Amino acid sequence: MKRVGNLWPRVIGFENLLLACHKARLGKRRRTEVSRFELNLEAELFGLKEELETFSYRPGGYRLFKIYERKPRMIAAAPFRDRVVHHALMNVLEPAIDPGFIYDSYACRQGKGVHAAVDRYQRWANRYAYALKLDIKSYFPSIDHAILESKLARRIKDPRVLDLLTLIIETSPAVDAPLVWYPGDDLFTPMERRSGLPIGNLTSQFLSNLYLDDLDHFVKDHLRWPAYLRYVDDMFLLGDDKAALKEVRHAIEAHLASDRLRIHANRAQIQHCSDGVDVLGYRVFRGFRRLRNENGYRFGRKLRGLAQAWAEGKIDWDKIDASVQSWIGHATHADTLGLRRCLFSKTIFRRGSGL
Repeated sequence: MKRVGNLWPRVIGFENLLLACHKARLGKRRRTEVSRFELNLEAELFGLKEELETFSYRPGGYRLFKIYERKPRMIAAAPFRDRVVHHALMNVLEPAIDPGFIYDSYACRQGKGVHAAVDRYQRWANRYAYALKLDIKSYFPSIDHAILESKLARRIKDPRVLDLLTLIIETSPAVDAPLVWYPGDDLFTPMERRSGLPIGNLTSQFLSNLYLDDLDHFVKDHLRWPAYLRYVDDMFLLGDDKAALKEVRHAIEAHLASDRLRIHANRAQIQHCSDGVDVLGYRVFRGFRRLRNENGYRFGRKLRGLAQAWAEGKIDWDKIDASVQSWIGHATHADTLGLRRCLFSKTIFRRGSGL
C-alpha cells in the first residue's frame, strides 16, 4: 500500500480554504455563525491559515443534540470554522485515498450512495440463492482511536496532516462506548482505550469508511468473496452455499475483533433472496422492491406536521418542497406509486386553516 504525501501545502492553501468555506456553508447561510464568518471572510480564512501553519489551531466545542430515526442518535455539530477545516482536509484527502477503497463500498463516496448499493444488491439477488446481512454493534462509538490513527499512518506519510487528523479525533466529544473485552485485554483495557467518532462530522464519514477498508480488502482479496458490499457498517454477502456463508461470517467476526469491533449476533441472518431482504431502507425482492413500512408511516406523520406548520405560517414553502422532493426521490427507487398517491391525497396544504 503506497502512502500519500505532500498534502499539507494543498490543505492550508487559501484557495482550498475558500472552497472549503463555500462547501461548509451550503444550506446554512442563514445561520448566525455562518453570517458572522462571511462578514470578515478574508480575515477569517487568513486567520485559520495562520493557525494551521503555526500549529496553534484548536477545535471549538461541539453542539450536541438528539435525532430520532428508528432509534435515538446523538449528533455532534462542530462550529462553522471547524467545519471549514474539515472540508479543507477532505478536499485533499478523499481524492488521494478513495481510489484505494474497494468498488463496492458505497457510503459517502462520489457516484455511490444508498440507491447504487441497493441496485447492486438486487442484481446479485437475481443471481445468487442466499444473502447474509451483517451490521456492527455500536459502530461509531466503538471506533478505537489508537487503531484508527495507526490505519491513517499506513496510508498518509505527511506528518502535519496526521497531526491535524489526530487533533480532530482526540478532541471529539466523549461518547458512551460499550465496555467490551477482546483477546489479550486485562480488566482495565476497555476503560483505558479512547474510542468513538461523532456522528455528524464530515471527517467521521471518511474515517469510518477508512476504518473498515482493511476488512473490505480482507473479504475481497483474501477470502475472494465476489458478491460483497458495504454501506457504513451494513454488510451484505450473497452466495449459493449456506455453509460457505456461515464460514465467511466467522472469518469476518474474527477480523473485526482485531479492530475491537463486533457484529450484532442476533441480526446476522442468512436469508433466501426470493423471500425479500431488508436493504438500507428497502425490502428488496428479485423482481421488485418496497419501502420499509415504517418509512411510509414516518413520512406520513412528517407530511401532516409540515401541513400544520404551513397552515400556521411557521414554515416557508421552500423548506416543505425540499423535504417532500427528497422523500419522493428516495421513494421512487421502489414500487411506491400507490403509497405516494395515498399519502398525498390525504394531506392538504392550506394557509391559515389547520389540517
